[in-house]
Amino acid sequence: MTTENHAADAAHTTQRVRFTKDGVNYHDGSVADPIPVGRQILAAAGIRDVENYSLFAILPNGEFEDVRLDETFDLRGKCADVFAYFETDRSFNFTIEERQMSWGKSLISGKAVRNLAGVDERYTIYLEVRGGHDRPIADADLVDLSGKGIERFITVIRETTEGLIALPSSDRRFLDDNGLTYEIIGEAGSSGVVIKDFPLPQGKFDRDTVDIMIQLPAGYPDASVDMFYTSPWIKLKASDRYANCADAAHQFAGTNWQRWSRHAVWRAGIDGIRTVVARAKLAFQKAI
Repeated sequence: MTTENHAADAAHTTQRVRFTKDGVNYHDGSVADPIPVGRQILAAAGIRDVENYSLFAILPNGEFEDVRLDETFDLRGKCADVFAYFETDRSFNFTIEERQMSWGKSLISGKAVRNLAGVDERYTIYLEVRGGHDRPIADADLVDLSGKGIERFITVIRETTEGLIALPSSDRRFLDDNGLTYEIIGEAGSSGVVIKDFPLPQGKFDRDTVDIMIQLPAGYPDASVDMFYTSPWIKLKASDRYANCADAAHQFAGTNWQRWSRHAVWRAGIDGIRTVVARAKLAFQKAI
């Protein structure tokens, strides 16, 4: 092989990567081997005493993958080109919207969480407070990850273009994953989500589908969602009457909704649209 061909080969296999040690600032580097071991990647970041460092690959979905010093990492197969490294022998885990990540320090800033997870500026990051009110985390705020258990973050969009409160991303993910079409409606500063053409138990009602409206109270998702509403109104086919506790009207956003009074304990930080949809399904199945 000529010198020119060898140089061209090396240039072709060189992998461009980015590094961060604080989740805020990044710098570029390159690795000659497309399947390097962890110590080679750290060396590319300019680290000499690699044994004192831990290394994580930040995957395209935002999750972290631990890369040990003598473990190979296929830069081509993983499609990952961003790495975080820490001078530590311990990592701290946290989750954001059900994605698990790792961090090499006991403290993490709100800005680092936002950058690492790729959270859009339109969204506010909240630290889940079990049994209490979730705490908004600003970019300059620091969160201690060294406590008992894994800290959990959620994101909520600040405001839609119509000025309505939108759904937390966990709710949006549930609706999208289940193929449910929805829209956000509002009236006098109050918002609701309408799930369109929701299927009803076959042969039980005088319609096959119905729109379900879930009105979101101030403080949602911590605050309790009590009832749900349907439009058009539906009757039981067998008796030609409304189901028990589903015969009252509720006016909202220009629609006369049929109110379904179904009460249950609300678990802040756990329950959401998924809970209300499950409650509605059960109510439709058991309606008499």
